[in-house]
Amino acid sequence: MDFSLSDEQRALQSAAREYAQKRLPALAQEIEESGAPPSHALIKEYASHGFLGINIPEALGGLGLGNLEALIVLEEFAKISSAVAFPVFESCVGPVRAIERFAGAELKSRVVPGVCSGDKVVAISMSEPAAGSALTDLTTRAELRGEQIVINGTKRWCSGGGHADGYVVYCRMSEELGAKGIGAVYVEKEAPGLSFGKQESLMGFRGVPSSDLYFDNCIVSAANIIVPAGGFKRLMEAFDLERCGNATMALAQASGALEEVVQYVQERQQFGRAIVEFQAVQLRLAEMRIKVDAARLLIWRAACNAQAGMPSILESSVAKCFANEIAREVTGHAVQLMGGYGYSREYPMERRLRDAWGWGIAGGAIDIQKVNIAAAMVGRRFDQRGRA
Repeated sequence: MDFSLSDEQRALQSAAREYAQKRLPALAQEIEESGAPPSHALIKEYASHGFLGINIPEALGGLGLGNLEALIVLEEFAKISSAVAFPVFESCVGPVRAIERFAGAELKSRVVPGVCSGDKVVAISMSEPAAGSALTDLTTRAELRGEQIVINGTKRWCSGGGHADGYVVYCRMSEELGAKGIGAVYVEKEAPGLSFGKQESLMGFRGVPSSDLYFDNCIVSAANIIVPAGGFKRLMEAFDLERCGNATMALAQASGALEEVVQYVQERQQFGRAIVEFQAVQLRLAEMRIKVDAARLLIWRAACNAQAGMPSILESSVAKCFANEIAREVTGHAVQLMGGYGYSREYPMERRLRDAWGWGIAGGAIDIQKVNIAAAMVGRRFDQRGRA
């Protein structure tokens, strides 16, 4: 068991950090003010530097590195902002991994290389008005009719909605109840019968577009099936990696806040000396560092133990739950230590606090992760509906 990064991993981390800190802060502020997502030109720039598809096989246009390497890069970008990191997230731990892992060869070759090159953005569409935490209750239907799939229903809280070029849509593909009837289909933005709701106005995540998706006899090729009915378990295996990505986005709000506040308390003068000289500040910094390091180690454990596969639901849920909780706590302490400057929108600290709360909701709320953890501990799933 080795807790040190290799020379190659440190070099990758350093390259990502240097690029992110020099290139992205001003862009992050522009995105925060305008609400517009990162441009396709910027995403192409990420690709040219090798920051997309880091853990995608080389045969499909990626770098062929591991999940840990992808999370290392993701953290450095997300320290700047969630929005500028989101293209990295989507290309390494998002829905493209479900396509890469489970789809047929034709669909893989049609979609995955384009994501790695920055020519395509792919989003995931899971939740519905009455199916969020209770995901197996979803009602959006995909019916196979010859060589076509016809989709009807409404999806909600789609990050990338209206902006992405394609969507991995979880839908009911047979009459079987619960998970047994669920599969996933890839739907291009221009597919006939697909339309989008208005862009959501959220507390945080500015620059991460979100909207409803409406399917009204939406038609796609049967070749766009990623997994058929009965594939829900496989889809959730890929989603366990997305939990690690979510955890890393949350961690980065905390680790970025900690880096900034450590510098601030050494410069800020009160009562004739830097506030870092006060023991109360020292204790708070130490507490923040302990939580950040612990969260990172839990995330990296899940990624490393998975090796070339996908993380376990237990380890990914533990990592996500802890990172989500400490991100809210650490960013809150950082705002308090910076006082009015932390609360001012002229500085990124309050943005980190708002985004930290969002990551504890997105991708499965904190309490749902705790249910997952308990279920893994006792070796069975719990029926939240209270049926006998």
